Amino acid sequence: MKTTDAHKSFIKSPYRSIKFNTYFESYEHFFSKYRNQNITFVEIGVLGGGSLFMWRDYFGPEARIIGVDLNPNAKKWEENGFEIYIGSQSDIKFWEAFKQEVGSIDVILDDGGHTYEQQIITTECLLSAMNDGGIIVVEDTHTSYMEGFGPKSKSFIEYTKKLIDKVNMRCIKFSDYASERRFWSIEVVESMVAFKINKRASSLESELMDNGGIDDLAEDFRYADNPSIEKIKKGIKIFRFIKHIPFAKAVALKLRNHLINRQFSADRYFK
Repeated sequence: MKTTDAHKSFIKSPYRSIKFNTYFESYEHFFSKYRNQNITFVEIGVLGGGSLFMWRDYFGPEARIIGVDLNPNAKKWEENGFEIYIGSQSDIKFWEAFKQEVGSIDVILDDGGHTYEQQIITTECLLSAMNDGGIIVVEDTHTSYMEGFGPKSKSFIEYTKKLIDKVNMRCIKFSDYASERRFWSIEVVESMVAFKINKRASSLESELMDNGGIDDLAEDFRYADNPSIEKIKKGIKIFRFIKHIPFAKAVALKLRNHLINRQFSADRYFK
């Protein structure tokens, strides 16, 4: 922790800032590639101003540092060269006006109020403002497991889980379902969720490919450790006429799935 540049910038800040010690490795992991570049960085949640100075030191003089807070007193930091916008994270109209004024963004760190409503609306509103190659990091997501931040069934982590499902719906196997293409990937570390923007990769249409190599006709052994499934496969091979019986294939698939589910042995990892 103490050897990271993010921690050094944290210590150098002349004003108070509060961070969990585990965050600094994550900051390096997510943000190091943006250092000393002409980027637009937005931090939501200014509070005592200390983190604004931290990020200016960390990203370097070419970075445009923008702070967002609901407290009008945060405007005073404009005297130190920061851009400050006053508004509510849960206000869609505020974000629309913000995007019109600020333009495209490279890096966002949401360290605001941490309520589920604030985190979700902020993410939804700002994804459209991100430059290709950019990143949104939502911080302090451990509030999804705490009281006082919203209904837990609609926490930010539950929202993230739904987005993970929609990312996987890009696969051609699920072409009938709505997929998520505003970002390429989601990465989760302790108390943080990161949305990474890669417009080319996220726009690719899924298709199955064959490299044209020699086929050695290898047998699929995925169910070889399930004796019941193997018996069904052998029975179908013996009674090949079954495939001509109406609905026989659908019945066989249901029976296979039932046997797979019944013999599932990884239940312990879901407790």
